[in-house]
This record gives sequence, structure tokens and C-alpha cells, in this order.
Amino acid sequence: MSKRVFGMFVVMFLIGILTAFVGSIAGLGGGVVLVPVLLFLGEEFASFSWVNPQSIVGISLVVMIFTGLSSALSYLKHDRVDKKIGYLFLIGSVPGGILGAWLNQYFKTDGFSLFFGLIMLVVSALFFLPRRQADAPLFKKGMEREKVVDGQTYTYRMPVAFGLGLSFVVGMLSGLLGIGGGSLLTPAMILLFSIPPHIATATSMFMIFFASISSSGTHILLGHVEWAHTLYFIPGAYLGGMIGAKVNRKLNGKLVEWVLRVLLILIAVRLISQGIG
Repeated sequence: MSKRVFGMFVVMFLIGILTAFVGSIAGLGGGVVLVPVLLFLGEEFASFSWVNPQSIVGISLVVMIFTGLSSALSYLKHDRVDKKIGYLFLIGSVPGGILGAWLNQYFKTDGFSLFFGLIMLVVSALFFLPRRQADAPLFKKGMEREKVVDGQTYTYRMPVAFGLGLSFVVGMLSGLLGIGGGSLLTPAMILLFSIPPHIATATSMFMIFFASISSSGTHILLGHVEWAHTLYFIPGAYLGGMIGAKVNRKLNGKLVEWVLRVLLILIAVRLISQGIG
């Protein structure tokens, strides 16, 4: 292995760890960090001249399979995943992801950066809306759920039709932008359905693993995946996902929400400026 190839491997391995670590802590899947990082590198460094919206999203979704797998296994081990809600979201997000992956081929870099940044800005703004109290849910009807985490029992509702529609839209944006859906589903679960952040994060990572398989499969068929580069990210992503899930269990719910707020705002501002510039 030449020094240049080894250097690229080290850089991508570290990026994989960082993006998966942050994504796993916040239930985002890592794509919300990996995609902007690759856009920045493609703009600033000649060695990343291969970067375009199609290759970025293809790489992000393939890498998220491994981020989601390592995180989901950790969360399942500690019984933090609401599997019933996770399966419900998959029914909508899988076909949505396939559609989004197909639409991605029509994006150019500047328009992609601007649209991605605007979506992240909307998501970050959602976290500043006041939380609904558990005894005053937004939805009075729906699938009743009860989950015990660390000895505390949580109850909440999931309206099935609304959940399916939401997950389809989120899946489409995931396949289109390579963000895995977690950056949209996690705040939706917390704000709309009053699901505790730890359960929302764990359930999001569980769903991301399965949804990323179908979305990345579409990108592979369309020839969007740069395998020579993708394989460099995977070891770091798997390791980062495990570490992030472990750290998440030690954080309180409010801190997880603040991590999401700050991270999404910083990413949104950077991408919007890049898209306009």
C-alpha cells in the first residue's frame, strides 16, 4: 500500500469513527455529519475531487448500514429499542428510500448543499419548540406503547397512519440526501409522540440499519457507490457506532437534545453558505 493510499485510508477511517460516533449518540445515523464533511473535503482538497452528490449519498448509506448495525446491536442488548415502532417506520421508509435514491441522480453539488442545509435548519428549529407534557399528548388515539428503561416506565402513543406517512417522507429524504432518516425521525418521535430521547435515539438507529440496506441497494444499482473509497469508511463507522451507543447510555435526555440542536445548526449554516457561495 502506497503512502498516499495509506494516508487516505487513515483519513477516511477517522472520519468514519467521528461521524458514526456523533450520529449514534444523537440517533442520526452519521450521514448528517458524513455528507457535509465529504462536501467540504471535495471543495477544498484535490484528492477528494471524485466527490459529487451521487457518490456522497451512496457512500453515506452503505456506511450507515454498519453504523446502524453496531449501534442497534448495542441498544438491543440494553433493551432500549421500541421494535414495534421501528418496524412500523420501516414499512413506510423502505419504499420512500428507494424513491429518494432514484431522485438523487438529478442533483448538482451546489443545489444539493443548499437543499441539505435548509432541511437541517428546519430540523434544528423543531428542537426549540416546547415539549408536550406526557399527560397531554398531541395524538389522543393510536398504538399504545409502554417501555421500561433503567427501571422507569414510559407510555406514549403512535398513530399508525400518520407514522407510515411520516416515515415515507423521511425515507425519501434519506435516500435523496443520504442522512439515514434519523435526523428527522428522532426529533419527530421526541416532539410529536412524546417518546423519551433515549428510546427515540435507539429506535432510530434500529430503523436506520434496515432502511439503509434498501436505499443503498438502489444507489448501488444506479452506479453511485464508489467502492474503492466506501470500504475505507466502514471499519471506522462500525467502531464509532459502538462507542457512540455506549456513551449515549451515560447521557441524560436533555443533553442528547442539546447535542442535536447545536450539531444541526452548525451543519445547516455551513451547507447553506456553501450552496449560496
